[in-house]
Amino acid sequence: MNAPPSAPTFEEIRRILRDLPGPDLEAQTRVVDRQTELTKPPGSLGRLEELAEWLAAWQGRAQPRVERPRVAVFAGTHGVARRGVSAYPPEVTRQMVKNFLNGGAAINQLAGAIDADLRIYELDLEHPTEDFTTAPAMSEARTANAMAYGMMAAEPGIDVLCLGEMGIANTTTAAALCAALFGGTGADWAGPGTGVQGTALANKIEVIDEALARHREAIAGRDPLTLLAAVGGEELAAIAGAIIAARMGHIPVLLDGYACTAAAAVLFAADRRALDHCRVAHRSVEPGHTRLLATIGQRPLLDMDMRLGEASGAALAVPILKAAAACHNGMATFAEAGVSGKA
Repeated sequence: MNAPPSAPTFEEIRRILRDLPGPDLEAQTRVVDRQTELTKPPGSLGRLEELAEWLAAWQGRAQPRVERPRVAVFAGTHGVARRGVSAYPPEVTRQMVKNFLNGGAAINQLAGAIDADLRIYELDLEHPTEDFTTAPAMSEARTANAMAYGMMAAEPGIDVLCLGEMGIANTTTAAALCAALFGGTGADWAGPGTGVQGTALANKIEVIDEALARHREAIAGRDPLTLLAAVGGEELAAIAGAIIAARMGHIPVLLDGYACTAAAAVLFAADRRALDHCRVAHRSVEPGHTRLLATIGQRPLLDMDMRLGEASGAALAVPILKAAAACHNGMATFAEAGVSGKA
């Protein structure tokens, strides 16, 4: 990983979060007004209408478009993977990154199907984070560097940014992070992840509870960035950084499943408006994801019984955004079509 030399400090990130730009209300209003003139009963396109308004508000244009989607997959390695919390060994993270680069993963096929720009971001894969049951997973500097690296994914000209991750043990990390941010135990937030069951799942829960006990003082301090460093991972920090940069660049964001949403939840815990430019693309079958969605007030666009990660659900939701923009921009008004309006 080669992060920018000017990686922000935690205090600088906190200042950015206190001054996030809001939506373009003029563009949003123009979309709302046009919706009333289109050849359909009011509200009959349901969430497609809401998504057209959302796209306009965060792209800053009354004719939203989804012509240049980017899919960004962040990969990180976790020290806690050595505790046997996954059905797969830690080296699978590096092997899957190679698979991404060779075009052999699900996300390669999904990104190709939607004509998206797929980028794979590796985060210091040869040096896993610390085992967070014995020490903080990352220092403040390492966390901030990962966030700065993630910020580079939100380049100008992108219409929507799809975020996802790869990292063996990151559902353990996601569960620990959610419990640290919002309360609860390992049993409240942990699920099968890569498929662990029985005694393996019990071990995963026990590891999370060990981490929560180890970082009790940090949890009591309730600072989201400190908790990200304590029990997070580099790929999750990078996702948080990408979300911040997308907000600054007026780029709407599609979040993938549990781990990705947990990374975003760090920002929600800091400011409840921080994810207004984001939509959760799908509901993972990880049980903690449903609980997290309720906590952050997000209704996913899809529910496909998926739990793969690697931005697969986010990519799958892009055609819905394309449909929302196409209907809004392409439909005729009652006057244009010569159709009588509502009596």
